[in-house]
Amino acid sequence: MSSMQTNANGGAATPIATSVDTKLEVVVIPVADVDRSIRFYVGLGWRLDADFSTGDAWRIVQVTPPGSPCSVIFGKGVTDAVPGSTKGLYLVVDDIDAAREQLRQRGADVSEVFHFRGGTHVTGTERRVPGPGAEDGSYRSFVSFADPDGNAYLVQQVGPRLPGRGFSVDVASLTELLKDAENRHGDFEPTAPKHHWSDWYAAYIVARIRGRDPEDAVHEAGAHVEERLR
Repeated sequence: MSSMQTNANGGAATPIATSVDTKLEVVVIPVADVDRSIRFYVGLGWRLDADFSTGDAWRIVQVTPPGSPCSVIFGKGVTDAVPGSTKGLYLVVDDIDAAREQLRQRGADVSEVFHFRGGTHVTGTERRVPGPGAEDGSYRSFVSFADPDGNAYLVQQVGPRLPGRGFSVDVASLTELLKDAENRHGDFEPTAPKHHWSDWYAAYIVARIRGRDPEDAVHEAGAHVEERLR
């Protein structure tokens, strides 16, 4: 879809695009010790996507949290920002207690669950109130942790989203995902209990969009079908 815009000289209207997807792909954070940061983030279970260097002056590392469409980059010679100066990076989970326990087990110094009084504030702790937010609902409950340099994260529980928010995928990518789901479901169906294909397809595609590899997505889709049949 496009709209029309008249040029400044009163000339003929020209079409302009009304919407272009602009997806946040990478956040850059400053660190002091690249190898220490790799150990920390990989220890959290984040995927190591890249580690490139040119001599001793430049190195770039990319890591991605499980299920995230956005990655984190750090390195040497990448930014002049002070190590540890990035605050208020958000990670979103659907179970804040499970996320906190996983972070704790993997070595992060993670806070107790809290909510904000008087609005979100990404530095300091003066507005934090112990315990989950009202009715433990979406967008209200948090934990926090920092990497070894002090770059700080808020982990936010989000269940049902506000309208228009959430993951998106283009037509070409969704087409490929549907073809992949069809093939994987063909392997699953002969030994599976009787079920509607849409339950399996939906769970498989959502898992793939969230970054799961095909084998994990098959497992999640099967578990979803079993849960639906109970």
